[in-house]
Amino acid sequence: MACFERASPALKQILLQLYHSDKPSAVEHHLHEFGSLQYHIQSYVSEARHVYLSISTPILSTGSSTLHGFPRYTIETVKGICHEVVQIVEPAKTGYQLTLKLDFSKIPRKKDAVKVITEISSVQAVILSSQLRELLTNVNAEEISQGAYKPIKLVYHPNEPFYVVKQPAKLTAVFPIRFKEDSDIVIAKAFFQELVDVGNSGVCARAPPCYWSPIPPPELRGESMKDLSTNAGFVSFEISARHIEGKKLDKTVWSLLNFNALVKYHVKCTKGFVQRRMRSRLESLVEALQQTGIEEDHNTAKVKGHRGMKKLIKVTKGAMKMKRWNLTKKIRRIRSRLRIHGFKRFQRCWLKLPSFSTVMSYQKIEKS
Repeated sequence: MACFERASPALKQILLQLYHSDKPSAVEHHLHEFGSLQYHIQSYVSEARHVYLSISTPILSTGSSTLHGFPRYTIETVKGICHEVVQIVEPAKTGYQLTLKLDFSKIPRKKDAVKVITEISSVQAVILSSQLRELLTNVNAEEISQGAYKPIKLVYHPNEPFYVVKQPAKLTAVFPIRFKEDSDIVIAKAFFQELVDVGNSGVCARAPPCYWSPIPPPELRGESMKDLSTNAGFVSFEISARHIEGKKLDKTVWSLLNFNALVKYHVKCTKGFVQRRMRSRLESLVEALQQTGIEEDHNTAKVKGHRGMKKLIKVTKGAMKMKRWNLTKKIRRIRSRLRIHGFKRFQRCWLKLPSFSTVMSYQKIEKS
């Protein structure tokens, strides 16, 4: 599952354990996280306070070019995380793009230690944020001055590109949304409608305006039909200068990079919630059916009448039990519907014990 925090919780926990350990030990960990992200953590007995951290992560690139290594400006940004503690090892470990040597002896043993290790654990967020910042700043200034706002296609996860259109007064990010299952599409569209309503209300006045459209927005005219073929529409965010001031820039960039993952996470959680409610509803229906059977048995024991009438009631009762058992079996198989249409009418017709009147009639004979 995707992690929406800048610092990796698993990586942070392992580094804190190694930092607080008193005895040097040989440790090796392999971490695999969402988005083909891999970490390799290793320490040696001979190097007591040193830990080697290797990273392999997808590189943010434009649709026209694919990068196979980290650019120079990304390396410089990583060096600036904690220059006294972090040292880049060249060449990197085989199978990884970057290897860092961490010197725990230079980390203060106070509350600042947790802060420093948290910054080190957010190295992947720093890498991606620096790449997106550099791509946005390298937009041709002449095209902007002439009014030719050509969208930039960015690819982070395979088959999930998004577009950024840089304009003089604002920056527009457009996300084409695709899903494989029809149920996911329905949930996602409802989520987008709610997101647009809340985003345009006064509650979220400081947030970037959000828009959803089933067709491509005007900013994407001229793009390939393959990239614009979606089944859940397009979500757009208008980012102004106040959203990228100071520390807000890293948060905005990180939110843009993880928007697709956030949508999928919301859809998955919604489906799980619906399934839990559905199972709970089915259990209550089964209990109601069983309770109805107990009441029918109690009422049948009180029936008195002709011997043939008792036999008829007994046969009818057995047939009704069989029908009710079949219905209960069918209800337990249901896992995808929220409501059972026509169930009340079916219950009135088949799940109640019919009332009978005696066939024989009597006539009072008066004495003459």
